Amino acid sequence: MLDTPQPERASKKDGRPDGAAPSLEAEKGNGGVVLHFAGDWLARTIGAVEKVVEDTRKADLGKSVTFDLSAVGRLDTSGALLIERLQRSLSEKGADVRSDGLGDAESMLFDAVRKALDTPRSESKAKQTSALGDFFAGIGANVFAVGRETMLGLNIIGASLYGAGRRITGKQRWRPAAIVSQMDRMGVRAVPIIALMSFLIGAVIAQQGAFQLRNFGAEIFVVDLVGILQLREIGVLLTAIMIAGRSGSAITAEIGSMRMREEVDALQVIGLNPIGVLVFPRLVALTIVLPLLAFIADITGLLGAITVSWAYSGITPDAFITRLRGAIDVGTVFAGLIKAPFMAIVIGVVASLEGLKVGGSAESLGQHVTASVVKSIFLVIFLDAVFAIFYAAIGY
Repeated sequence: MLDTPQPERASKKDGRPDGAAPSLEAEKGNGGVVLHFAGDWLARTIGAVEKVVEDTRKADLGKSVTFDLSAVGRLDTSGALLIERLQRSLSEKGADVRSDGLGDAESMLFDAVRKALDTPRSESKAKQTSALGDFFAGIGANVFAVGRETMLGLNIIGASLYGAGRRITGKQRWRPAAIVSQMDRMGVRAVPIIALMSFLIGAVIAQQGAFQLRNFGAEIFVVDLVGILQLREIGVLLTAIMIAGRSGSAITAEIGSMRMREEVDALQVIGLNPIGVLVFPRLVALTIVLPLLAFIADITGLLGAITVSWAYSGITPDAFITRLRGAIDVGTVFAGLIKAPFMAIVIGVVASLEGLKVGGSAESLGQHVTASVVKSIFLVIFLDAVFAIFYAAIGY
């Protein structure tokens, strides 16, 4: 049903029309010029009279101007501001401007507008920058970012330890199925690629070592080289790097996707801690499987070295194992494996943290997955360097 137009009605007690378009007319009087304002001077209507107001501001109206506001209907801040600016502009040109026909409410509105216009405003100074200042500012920003990331990572570790304590004391139920499922995905399914990679790395180290040592007639020492390097450094380091790229990125993508679909918020709404539900099982699973994968990497790396040494240098497996027993001990094996849990915690915390920072777009997910892998690999290598310095300091 179509609406029919209704007759204009008065909404004010003094009979001023409600809903009339704003207008401005000038009239020559005995004492000067009178400007008659009429209609509703509102934010949504004053656009129709802005050109008229501007033309009036530029015109020469003489020394005496009177604003007749008795016919103004509704008035808001935008309309009062436009009228007040016109009055000030005419006053600056030397005219004596006065206003008539204002009610108490309109007078209070104009007083507020005048007070706002008279309030001094601090001038924004252009920021002085220099290449050197920007360089050190970037360094400072990065330092603060590292500190912020560290605090967030410690928060995740603390929340995980708190959850583990509640589970140990029986205040919260264990969910072994979630941990076992993550161990299967991160550990068991990663065995083939870890074994193949370590076999090839061990073979390459043995071949290159034998090629160089042959010039000195010390080809047999390739066994010492491979044994110490593989067990102390290469095995656990490359395994951690592979897990950071394989499982770390998967953790970030999974948690990030849940953030995009607001599933993490839903967990909080139903009273579950996202750290305990999402991060804790993955962190425990990584801490368990990474040392086992590093041990598998050590064994397959030595198998690759045995194969190449036998085929390339004529060192039989029996001779290789006999020489290996004299070159390493149990401490050499554990010197590498003891790094694995720490690397696992670093990878899990970084991956989870980046996943929880994902926004609502696919671009954000991709950026945080990339950041997760890069940060994890860097921190794993840094942690390995710290262990190397520590071992050298204690003479181990």
